[in-house]
Amino acid sequence: MKLALSESVKGRLTQMELARLLESSQSRVAKMESGDSSVSLDLLVRSLIALGATRQDLAQVIGCD
Repeated sequence: MKLALSESVKGRLTQMELARLLESSQSRVAKMESGDSSVSLDLLVRSLIALGATRQDLAQVIGCD
């Protein structure tokens, strides 16, 4: 999913724009894109929703598929 998130950000929004949508920082978005394990599940889920993820996508990310 890391690649999918990275491609979505590149295709639709800048890191700064996504950070604003999430009320987060550009550096957190960059860490999320790179797969940094310090990024919270909450931020990851909010990001996926903001980028148009489906319930199936979310289930796949958290291992419930």
